[in-house]
Amino acid sequence: MTGTDFVRLRADFPLLTKRINGHRLAYLDSAATTQKPLEVIEALRRYYLEDNANTHRGVHFLSDRATDLYEAARERVRCFVNAARADEIVFVRGTTEAINLVAASFGRAFLRAGDEIVVSAMEHHSNLVPWQMACEQAGAALRVVPIDDDGEFDFDAYEQLIGPRTRLVAVTHVSNALGTVTPVRRIVERAHTAGVPVLLDGAQAIAHARVDMQAIGCDFYAFSGHKLYAPMGIGVLYGKAEWLAKLPPYQGGGHMIRDVTFARTEYDAPPCKYEAGTPNVEGAVGLAAALDYVERTGLAAIGAHEAALLDYATARVGEIDGLRVIGTAREKGAILSFVMEGFTAQEVGTVLDRHGVAVRSGHHCALPAMRRFGIEGTARASFALYNDREDVDQLIGALQAVRR
Repeated sequence: MTGTDFVRLRADFPLLTKRINGHRLAYLDSAATTQKPLEVIEALRRYYLEDNANTHRGVHFLSDRATDLYEAARERVRCFVNAARADEIVFVRGTTEAINLVAASFGRAFLRAGDEIVVSAMEHHSNLVPWQMACEQAGAALRVVPIDDDGEFDFDAYEQLIGPRTRLVAVTHVSNALGTVTPVRRIVERAHTAGVPVLLDGAQAIAHARVDMQAIGCDFYAFSGHKLYAPMGIGVLYGKAEWLAKLPPYQGGGHMIRDVTFARTEYDAPPCKYEAGTPNVEGAVGLAAALDYVERTGLAAIGAHEAALLDYATARVGEIDGLRVIGTAREKGAILSFVMEGFTAQEVGTVLDRHGVAVRSGHHCALPAMRRFGIEGTARASFALYNDREDVDQLIGALQAVRR
């Protein structure tokens, strides 16, 4: 991106004009949540001013309008991820709920004593704890793909872990703690040769590069809107039609049924079967607006911009004595995690905040990954389309203040 592009894009995000402790805000916490462009904020405002109603069950104008917007957002997501069909898109609250949905439904239907679920050592707790719960309930076992000292996914070990008792593989697309990009197509291909379905946690991938469900070939893909410039409380589970048709529902309630008697319930077809209760219509509207914004900006341009910033930041943190980068895989997302000798991650984050620099400090809901490196947490800077070198330089200045 050119400097002119950056000025224009940063101006799209009103909150970035805020000053923190007298300093320009350098917001480097987009892996936790992105800021929202004005057009997403306006889409939410417009929905409440002009279209607010409950969906699907009304026959009046506003209900029809809200339903149309909600289903148009589903089709917008389908196009964005190149799913084959709109009914492969299930709206949920976020990545965590999407994975819990699959873990609970798949576990109840297909997981038995002695079976195995394969995960990796770099998983977010949201792609680890639900599978532990499913395994505990079924008497199944969790098998873990190791990572090396750079945070690389050990594909050779993964191949050996796939066996006759493997029932599902659940791995991250991009590590939130290390930035590692996993070889998802190879992971899926290897699992499918053994007839094993694959779930990918796409929370940290979806906003940074083109994600194509038909090209990747995974069976399930989960992501959150709030990491994609959309509101909190809206997310997506992509599931292949054949899997969504045979999994049992995750929750019961309104809109997910065809018929109910005291004796039995007949469930509706996907995606309705998995969307019990009043939907987050405004969240879906905001997500559609965010996808429009991202595609207009260009995912290729966003990815190149963020990669250049990551390279620049990685080189510049080398100037700081006693700083060690955690996660040095050859292919990384826009994430830079590090520790500083003599300081806890929380101490680093606190000093950075005094200088207007917002980073994430702690274990990033990935404690096993942290302990693989013999630490309890890192400070994590993460980049988005609205960041530039001035943000990185402000980070470096603040880190020099920590060292002083």
